[in-house]
Amino acid sequence: MTAAAIPLAADDTSVPVRRSRAERQAIVLDTAERLFATRSSRSVGMDELVRETGLGKMTVYRLFKSKDELVGAYLARKAATVLARIDAELERLADDPRAALLSVVDTVEADVTRTGFRGCPFTNVSSEYDDPQHPARSAAADYKFELHGRLERLAEQVAPGAGEDLAAQVHLIIDGMYLSGGLLGPDGPAAHGRELAERLVDIAVAVAG
Repeated sequence: MTAAAIPLAADDTSVPVRRSRAERQAIVLDTAERLFATRSSRSVGMDELVRETGLGKMTVYRLFKSKDELVGAYLARKAATVLARIDAELERLADDPRAALLSVVDTVEADVTRTGFRGCPFTNVSSEYDDPQHPARSAAADYKFELHGRLERLAEQVAPGAGEDLAAQVHLIIDGMYLSGGLLGPDGPAAHGRELAERLVDIAVAVAG
């Protein structure tokens, strides 16, 4: 006599969940971001990352062929997120280029003062790899280039003819805030970044005028 089959309950969770490629990529990148944020990217092995995702090893490697590719994709996604946040502020302040330029510094200040801040992820991660062609180095350089382009366009509107110098100065303030904030905390020199940026903008406007 055979036992009767027990029907699955309506809310049975043993049925595999089918996810789209985009959803699987998001799971992997979210996991990478969580692990990289608390440790260095080099110290996180692919086997550990695969376990943390809850996905199969072959699934992860179909999405990202190597650890290097994954690290580059992680930084590229973070760059897109940061730039989108900056662009939203620039659009909101489109009629006030001075305020728009300083809003970029405000965005950095908000990042530096958040709980758990450990420095600029683009600098932190890319510095772990010596090869200038490494995907992490390339993604970090692309982000810096895109950011600088936005600073230059705004700076030229604020101080025509002096935009290039002003953009370089503001960019250096931003990099300094990230470095100082990561090492000395938000109450150290990073706390004066916004004030310094305002002074430089006013000086550039006076020179250009």
